[in-house]
Amino acid sequence: MCGIVGIVGRAQVAPLIVDALKRLEYRGYDSAGVATVAAGELGRRRAEGKLVNLERRLKDEPLDGTIGIGHTRWATHGVPNETNAHPHFSHGVAIVHNGIIENFAELRAQLKADGFEFASQTDTEVVAHLVARELARGVEPVKAAHLALKHLEGAFALAIMFQGDDNLIIGARNGPPLAIGYGEGEMFLGSDAIALAPFTDSITYLEDGDWTVIRRDEVGIFDMDGNPVDRKRQQSLGTAYMVDKGNHRHFMEKEIHEQPEVISHTLAHYLDFAGGVSRKLDLPFDFAKLDRLAISACGTAFLSGLIGKYWFERLARLPVDIDIASEFRYREMPISPDSAALFVSQSGETADTLASLRYCRKADIPIGAIVNVRESTIARESDVTLPTLAGPEIGVASTKAFTCQLSVLASLAIRAGVARGTISPEKERKLVRELSEAPRYAGQVLRLDRQIEKVARELAHYKHVLYLGRDTNYPLAMEGALKLKEISYIHAEGYAAGELKHGPIALIDEHMPVIVIAPHDRIFEKTVSNMQEVAARGGKIILITDKKGASLSSVETMETIVLPDVPEIIAPIIYALPVQMLAYFTAVFMGTDVDQPRNLAKSVTVE
Repeated sequence: MCGIVGIVGRAQVAPLIVDALKRLEYRGYDSAGVATVAAGELGRRRAEGKLVNLERRLKDEPLDGTIGIGHTRWATHGVPNETNAHPHFSHGVAIVHNGIIENFAELRAQLKADGFEFASQTDTEVVAHLVARELARGVEPVKAAHLALKHLEGAFALAIMFQGDDNLIIGARNGPPLAIGYGEGEMFLGSDAIALAPFTDSITYLEDGDWTVIRRDEVGIFDMDGNPVDRKRQQSLGTAYMVDKGNHRHFMEKEIHEQPEVISHTLAHYLDFAGGVSRKLDLPFDFAKLDRLAISACGTAFLSGLIGKYWFERLARLPVDIDIASEFRYREMPISPDSAALFVSQSGETADTLASLRYCRKADIPIGAIVNVRESTIARESDVTLPTLAGPEIGVASTKAFTCQLSVLASLAIRAGVARGTISPEKERKLVRELSEAPRYAGQVLRLDRQIEKVARELAHYKHVLYLGRDTNYPLAMEGALKLKEISYIHAEGYAAGELKHGPIALIDEHMPVIVIAPHDRIFEKTVSNMQEVAARGGKIILITDKKGASLSSVETMETIVLPDVPEIIAPIIYALPVQMLAYFTAVFMGTDVDQPRNLAKSVTVE
């Protein structure tokens, strides 16, 4: 979501802050701003839209100062414009904020009654006024910030700076991540390690309820009662995140093409290819003794978990309850003491997923996290971290993180089957060998880019698209539809093919492309019957299948995309690539912002 950067430095910080904010662009944003203290005075520059607009403003109106805070905003309260952009000021206080202040309406009314005027529509401005109110009462800045924090309800990460003090930034965290970076005679504050990577690799992550006092040569961390607390200082992996697009037009295209390599890395972490076995894991539970497994996630990660459900139940005969995290956290699911929970998140900071994790923590069941960021909050609060080795994923629409999540889930399902005695040693060797072939098949699929690009050129002319699939291809149909609408803004829906006659068939006519994901498997003929129903009503079919499926399908198609014949266990991983590529090329032809689609954020750190 939003991004925060703060620097108490030695050089002019405004350009450094803007450069750091650029590394947070992947989170999604609609405005940006920076504030500094120079000669005792607060100054700021803000701009609607992309950071290039802020850079132009700073070029025309430079900001001096060796201390500053900066922000990229994703609008929650108030429209995305310069007035609502951060930083917000109030009587010598500057503030930037990620999250949502849930009691802002009540606080706003109190502050107005106290004579404070509001310039913006944001919830953030109440925090600046709360601090300013304490200052007006004669309270010194650090205590003023602490007192203001106690009034806040909701999710927030904050950076606060004061007029007249060029050696103080206050940070606070309750939900969205915030990290302290250590330098020599300078200190840093940022939403994550990526932002701070050029400055330092020494990081401390604040925990919920922490607030910090940062000066050039010292830092103190406190709980909400004002008691000092110790937090681990660690070497950050952020320097590994200094990435660029290389020869690709977009990060999404680059990340699609990285999949053979990162799938290989992830699988090798969980499988011993040479020995033909799944690696033993130090888990906080015994698969053999579980009666149920709960999986929860959001968006694309939820769909990977839905495919995982098929694998766990089929290979390990382990019942799986899977929920979208925003539903899981509220439906008061009864949890068996003989169950375990897995939470899937690319960022490891997804607010609803984290809340669901904490619900399971209260139920005292073992928790595993499938995450791409090992330093994340979800990873730190889990009993075991099961990393995906996708590397940094900058494009908002998840691609390689999805296939790496699938790789972890497939590997865990095999491990569970071995533990539960539902997979023989011979079957284990066969499955491991088949999974080891996934990177090679993924590379073959990427070579279909010219054909898929041609199909996308046609697809870009339509306003609505249906995706159909059965079994593990049903979640893939939903993932394909999600990708298309995320980045091309074409309305798309994914359905189980068997549900076609239960409603969606009413939409079929000559203006409705239907993308069917159907490798030749035990239910292929059932899917062909659904395609015939579409064809009979004039629907334009794009079939994604294999050689045998293409030869046996008697239905006329708008296009047939023929993938290699692959084993069943890796089909969801391999068939994910063409639906990603189809969405990507369609968005390119539509001229949308592929890497940072409108209204979306990479990491959803508030509810």
